[in-house]
Amino acid sequence: MSSVSASSNAQDDGECVFCVLAQEPINEDTGVLWRSDLSFVTLNAFPYGSGHLLVLPRRHVAGIGDLGDDEYRDFSEAIRSTAVALERAYGPDGLNVGMNLGRAAGAGIPKHLHGHVLPRWIGDTNFMTSIGETRVLPESLQSTWQKLHAFL
Repeated sequence: MSSVSASSNAQDDGECVFCVLAQEPINEDTGVLWRSDLSFVTLNAFPYGSGHLLVLPRRHVAGIGDLGDDEYRDFSEAIRSTAVALERAYGPDGLNVGMNLGRAAGAGIPKHLHGHVLPRWIGDTNFMTSIGETRVLPESLQSTWQKLHAFL
């Protein structure tokens, strides 16, 4: 099992962590699973549970309305492909797919649009941070990357 601190990962100053990640190679060290010219998929470094992925536009935009038509289509297709990959890799009872747009909505990094896609099971209890703001995951991020890379 892996333990991941739930402390804030937001960067209010300096370079955008997602913009840096958009340029990283596809491998388990970076967590990047897939990319197109316009979007990419990566592991969430602070997952709610195993298999928690982020889908992002490569261009630095804060809101979904800031995407051009081609970017929106590519981003939407990436969300769909990510959902299918999670279903194939994990066989969950359901999926959460969503976005927190803006700090007031709960976005940890509000200046770079990103969607969350994560598998869920009936009776799972690891979705929300619990005691001590620490999550315990049944698999490492590297194991998650290896499991999903074949499907994306």
